[in-house]
This record gives sequence, C-alpha cells and structure tokens, in this order.
Amino acid sequence: MRKVNFLFIVLFSFFVAQVSAQTDLPTSKPLKIDKVNPVNSSGTPSSGSVLNMPNLIKEQPSLDMNSKNPVKMLPDEELVQAGTGMKIDPKVGPGERLNGSGQYFPDQYLGDVKSSGKFIGIVCRDHEYVDGDRVKIYMNDMVVEHNLLLTGAFKGINVDLQDGFNRLDFEALNHGSSAPNTAQVDVYNDKGELIYSNKWLLSSGSKATLIVTKESM
Repeated sequence: MRKVNFLFIVLFSFFVAQVSAQTDLPTSKPLKIDKVNPVNSSGTPSSGSVLNMPNLIKEQPSLDMNSKNPVKMLPDEELVQAGTGMKIDPKVGPGERLNGSGQYFPDQYLGDVKSSGKFIGIVCRDHEYVDGDRVKIYMNDMVVEHNLLLTGAFKGINVDLQDGFNRLDFEALNHGSSAPNTAQVDVYNDKGELIYSNKWLLSSGSKATLIVTKESM
C-alpha cells in the first residue's frame, strides 16, 4: 500500500511540474495593421487610427507640353541671353590688349612727296617710348630692309628711285613692350635736303605707306 501511495505522489508531482513549465511561456497576440486612409486632395487632414498627416499640396500644378516654352524659371524681364553686352574686336590681337591701350591701329597712308634726285634717304626713329619696335621696309614691293630696330636715334637706308611713282611701305613687325608701333620717318633727297617728315602709329602687321614721285629733270 505504501508503494502505491509513493508512486502516486511521484506521478502527481511530475504532472504539476509540467503544467507549471507550460504556463511560464509568454503569450503572443497577432498584430493588427489598419489600412491607411488615402490623402485627401481637398487640403483637410486625413483621419485614421494609424497616422494623421495633413495634405501639403492644395493645388495640383498644370503643365501644357504643347507649349513652346512650358516651363519658365525666371520672369521674362530677368532672362538675359548669354554674352549680352560683350563686345569683341576681331582685329585686336592678344598683345594689343595685354600691353597696349586696347585700340587697333590699321594701315596708314602717309601721303606723297616729289623728288627729282636719283635716290632718297629714309631714316626712322621711335619718337615716343623706346620699347623695341621693329619694322620691315619695302620699295615697290621689294624688301629693302628686313628688320630695322627703332631706337631713339635716326637709322635708315638709301633707295634708288624709278621714274614715276615709287611706293614705300613700312610694316610693323611688332609693337614692342607697349602698343602701338610708333615711329617718326624723315625723307631726304640726294642733296641731303629734308623733303618730308611724318609719324605713324601701327599695330603689329599693319603698314604705313608713302608715295614718292620721281620728277624728270
């Protein structure tokens, strides 16, 4: 009898322990997710149990894609074409802008002079700031001086005259350290008499032209 009671007690204790272990487990409940209400286009806040969010867009933008200019970022009076107000002189080289006054000095006609001698003497000098100006001299399209450096003193050459018109060209090879190419030119007859004097202002590549007419004796 004692053995039966002892066995009953052991089984009852084991059953109680199992029930207690099962009751210690946490219980779980299914998560209920409500459907979000759509945004109200009238501008009033939307109602719902999850989240209330006011509508930020009260008026839907309209866009006509058939228009030539459907979108304008600035008013018409503020739109400016790129490069407006820019003035470019195609005749002016970089050196003219950088070191000179920014002006362009084109070909210059010095006039004409008459002489009855066999030849003339041509002398030139830089009558302003001596800055390394150089010129090339032509006589009737023939080069008679390839590279004449203009200094503060007169330097030059003698050239023979042909009957009739003789054309003298002075081409500016550079404009020195300061534009333009500046010079004073004097012309003497074969007797050493001054018959002509003038000055030029030239950009690099421009020419000053003088016509010398040889008169018959």
